[in-house]
Amino acid sequence: MASPARRRTAALVACLLPLLAVSIAGCRKDSGGDDTFVVGFSQMGHDNPWRMAQTASLREEAAKRGYELVVTDAQDQTAKQVADVEDLIARRVDVILLAPREFEGLTPALQAARKANIPVILVDREAEGTPGEDFVTFLGSNFVEQGRRAAEWLVKETGGTAGIVELTGTPGSSVASDRSKGFHEVIAAHPGMKILASQTGEFSRANGQRVLQNIAQSLGSRITAVYAHNDEMALGAIQALKAAGLTPGTGVKVVSVDGQRAALESIQRGELGATVESNPRFGPIAFDTIEQLRRGEPVPTKKLITDRFFDRTNAAQFVADAY
Repeated sequence: MASPARRRTAALVACLLPLLAVSIAGCRKDSGGDDTFVVGFSQMGHDNPWRMAQTASLREEAAKRGYELVVTDAQDQTAKQVADVEDLIARRVDVILLAPREFEGLTPALQAARKANIPVILVDREAEGTPGEDFVTFLGSNFVEQGRRAAEWLVKETGGTAGIVELTGTPGSSVASDRSKGFHEVIAAHPGMKILASQTGEFSRANGQRVLQNIAQSLGSRITAVYAHNDEMALGAIQALKAAGLTPGTGVKVVSVDGQRAALESIQRGELGATVESNPRFGPIAFDTIEQLRRGEPVPTKKLITDRFFDRTNAAQFVADAY
């Protein structure tokens, strides 16, 4: 006989409609057994401040609202993330929050969850599949717009002429693809903005520094701008620029995405030029969405977060509240 948790989850998903607006109207927990609603969170990794802040936000919100949260760490490995989702299914969680490492690599995990009648909500990155069928909704930022905003700032700061190094994020991830797309869309309209090199730094400070060091050895003073897909790579690149005898902030304009405290402090020092916010505090929106499902309310297939922009005009104002 199925456990109360399994019966509750089956009843929950039985009400899911494979449409663009998803609801679970009329679903209720089984009256017998443990009434704790268990949420699984498949985190892609905990190797940088953004990821740690995201997980902390979900833990805090789960505790505040009386949910049990089970967190797994894929250690930046797609195969392990698939296995982690399968483990959450085996634990019979009621809902899965999934932060996909790659866009195309999570199909087996989504299929397994669907077969087990466990709804999946994507957080901060998108994955291949049909909203309302393979997953309920996507919660996150407009990554293409983040890239556009970074490019617009850089065009203005450089007067439309720059030799740019682009440090890209995890290959195959939706966020890296979109941040690159938005950036390239804008600079394409400015012939003086040239991409000299584009290499992945895997969203890591150490890798960003190493990659920029290697590029600087061959390009030297031709580098007048750096666009990093996240703050960690930008901070590593700044160290590499200094080691190469280049001056971040004046000789080389640096722009990135995330809005972490260390980045705002770097802006205050005059090294990082600007960063587009990508807020990691997903706790409130994630659990609001779960509760929408439980109340039987329609949920849109995408919920976008509004991001701020930080530069020398406002970094000091927000640094104390940054993660």
